[in-house]
Amino acid sequence: MKNLCCIVLIIFSFATISCELDQKQEDIYTIGFVQAMTSDNWRKEMNRAMKVETSMHPNLNLEIKDAHNDVDRQIAQIEDFIEKGVDVLIVSPIQSVPITPVIEKAMNAGIPTIVIDRKIEGSNYTAYVGANNVEIGENAANYIISNSNPGEELKLIEITGLQSSSPAYERSQGFRKVISNQENIEVVATIAGDWEKTSVNKNLQSLIDSIEAPDFIFAHNDRMAMGAWEVARSENLADSIQIIGVDGLFGPSGGIQLVKENILAATVLYPTGGAEAIKLATQLLAGDNIEKNNILNTVVIDKVNVDIMQNQFNKMNQQQNDIEQQQSVIKEQIATYNSQNYLLKIMVGLFILLLLLGLWAVYLVFKLKKRKRRLELNNRKIITQRNQIEKFAEQLEVSNEVKINFFTTLSHEFKTPLTLITSAIESLGQNPNKQLRDFAYETSLISKNSGRLLRLINELLDFRKLESGSFRLKPLKTNLYEFIENIYEDFKSEALKKSIDLKLESNSKEVMVYIDRDMMDKVFFNMLSNAFKFTPKNGQINISIEETGEDRVEIRFKDSGIGIPKEDFQKIFDPFRQAGNNVKPSSGLGLYITRQFVELHKGKISVSSHQGTEFKIELLKGKDHLAAYEFVEDTLEIEKEVTAKELENNYIPEELSQSIDENAETILIIEDNTDLSYLLKKKLLVDYKVELSDGTDALEKALQIIPDVIICDLNLPEKSGFEICKELKSDLRTSHIPTLILTALSDEDSRLKALKAGADSYITKPFNFEILKESLRSALFNREKLRYYYTNKIDQVKDNKFEDSEQVFLKELNSLIEKNLKQTGFNVEDLAHQLGISRVQLYRKVKAIMGISISDYINAQRLSKAKSLLQETNLNISEIAYEVGYASPGYFSTSFKNKYGTTPKQFRS
Repeated sequence: MKNLCCIVLIIFSFATISCELDQKQEDIYTIGFVQAMTSDNWRKEMNRAMKVETSMHPNLNLEIKDAHNDVDRQIAQIEDFIEKGVDVLIVSPIQSVPITPVIEKAMNAGIPTIVIDRKIEGSNYTAYVGANNVEIGENAANYIISNSNPGEELKLIEITGLQSSSPAYERSQGFRKVISNQENIEVVATIAGDWEKTSVNKNLQSLIDSIEAPDFIFAHNDRMAMGAWEVARSENLADSIQIIGVDGLFGPSGGIQLVKENILAATVLYPTGGAEAIKLATQLLAGDNIEKNNILNTVVIDKVNVDIMQNQFNKMNQQQNDIEQQQSVIKEQIATYNSQNYLLKIMVGLFILLLLLGLWAVYLVFKLKKRKRRLELNNRKIITQRNQIEKFAEQLEVSNEVKINFFTTLSHEFKTPLTLITSAIESLGQNPNKQLRDFAYETSLISKNSGRLLRLINELLDFRKLESGSFRLKPLKTNLYEFIENIYEDFKSEALKKSIDLKLESNSKEVMVYIDRDMMDKVFFNMLSNAFKFTPKNGQINISIEETGEDRVEIRFKDSGIGIPKEDFQKIFDPFRQAGNNVKPSSGLGLYITRQFVELHKGKISVSSHQGTEFKIELLKGKDHLAAYEFVEDTLEIEKEVTAKELENNYIPEELSQSIDENAETILIIEDNTDLSYLLKKKLLVDYKVELSDGTDALEKALQIIPDVIICDLNLPEKSGFEICKELKSDLRTSHIPTLILTALSDEDSRLKALKAGADSYITKPFNFEILKESLRSALFNREKLRYYYTNKIDQVKDNKFEDSEQVFLKELNSLIEKNLKQTGFNVEDLAHQLGISRVQLYRKVKAIMGISISDYINAQRLSKAKSLLQETNLNISEIAYEVGYASPGYFSTSFKNKYGTTPKQFRS
């Protein structure tokens, strides 16, 4: 499928590129034209001529801007074209001087610039297109001379264009040049116009009124000539004054029509040059060389040739119209061709695509057949494997059923001996024999743990019944408040021992529900047991009963314990599952059985955790929801159920005390199980001093008392035994203390991990107490052998390659003592400060390793050094005494004799 998509994309890309290449024309060029104004027909004709010529060249784009006879606007328009970067710039200047700088700017920007009609100052432009205005003035003067009698006195009036424009100046110049040579012709007045007839009327009116009527009037364009004729007509002089104009436009109000209507005597043709400017631009874009000044031909049109000129212009206009129509048809044909070509390419592409799809379909058919054969083979294998799995599953189910039945039967069998044990222990507990009372703690342990074992067996049996669906409810109408109150009373003594604030609240003490009392007794008992298990001393446990409506009641158990992570909310109700932060041993069945019992009552149980844990049990009132079960007759009172007797009675014996030798070794037991820790303490108090820790303050106690041996569990509440052991062995102050691990973890990985953490011995539960006692004696005996070794080889512990932390410590200790040996004031405080430990901790550590006090050890080092100096040097006794840090030679001699049994002098001799 991926290959097919690639092929389709390639085909469409090819078709698209082909169409784009076909449609792509040669490079498009932009010609920018800034027109002075379009208020007169001559300018409009120029624009039209440019557009017609541009239509002949498909690669040209003509953009025209109209300055509306505003010089500033025209400058801004030219600069806009410069910024756009047009290919050719054409400008018809309004005035010569102001426009010159911006034309030069365009030339400096590298834009070819064509000036049309009117010139600018200087010659910094690419080309000029326009008629010879001097010649136009001369032609007008010559026409007047040729149409007058020789020697006849003639009076003339000249009406000029805008004086700041080049055409007005040049036309006047040519006209005066010819007239000045004729003595019989006089220019009686000159009127300054602005190319519009409105600029003529008033001035000419007043002039004719003040002088004799002229014979000829020469106006610089046909519009002003028309204005002069209108003034002459108003003075009834239209037939006596001959008026000559300039432009010779074709059209209803053009100069040719005015001549034909005898309004003007003649008009001098002034070509617009629009088409010629576009032709020059095309040559520039093609890279051809062009003439800088392109002068257009002119001719005088009068009544003699006006018809001929009109016919020629008619034909030219007709040809222009035909060309425009042909261009329009050609464009339509090109568009039609491109569209058809594009459709043809698409059709070809689609045909190729269909061909490829057909080939692909054939390929897929063969491929699918091949895969079908493979799938059939795989299906046969899968069916065979499925049959085997079903067979194995049946065998496993039978085997599992046999195992479960075995464990169920075994659990039932356990109940009889456990009942006998608990009954016997109860009898022993009630016996007044004094000797038996001495074993009250042991009997309470047997009773309590027998009850715990019995409850675990009941949980397994309940789990089995739930799995097999053999549980049947026996609903009984019950006062819920009184029912829970009985359980609450059983836990009050437990709350008192743990300093836990246990509360029971209800908005009504007459809440009647139908429940199986045995099941709900286990539910509420399990809720409270969990709350007590995870609530620390001085915590709080609240039980609230609330009727939330006519048909339901909510029971909430809220504690201030460690809480439950949010991600564990759902899985804690699964069998054999616990919360991630629960390190206490548990079967993982309690909450599962609780939920099943609640749901059998058509109720709901949920959990939330915020600053503790809250379980909410919702039960329905009435008995309609339990219609499928057989109801039991009401009883007069609520009997206390068996589970109340199973409550863990954490019997704590009175403070154990026994007179023990002051020099007896100290053992620190780190165990969170109170029963086990007190049992160990009771057994070991015969021979040792015993300190207890539940694991939360293990490191602090170890540093405080510096025990001789540590017994540590692995499953502890805050830090594991692995971490505690590792930290003790890595701390200089406690690294010498033997550590015995006493744990229920019997796997090899745990044993290896403990030994790597620095444990000296690893004993698994259940354990033989004699083995524990022998392990303690062995650890202390090995420590004593090390003491003997270090005590008798004080002077040899120097530069050996040490392996354990005690040897490293002794090397550093000896180094510091030797370094400060000469200082008489050097004492235990100084040495402890340099080692970075307290004086007491140093004393205890040296005492544990060497069996002597640190002060005796320093003195022994001094005397050992003195002994060497007596043997190896010639120093006298006093010098040696000062050398090893004694302030008094006499005290040195006394100490030496006490140590070695002879005086220094006798030793040397």
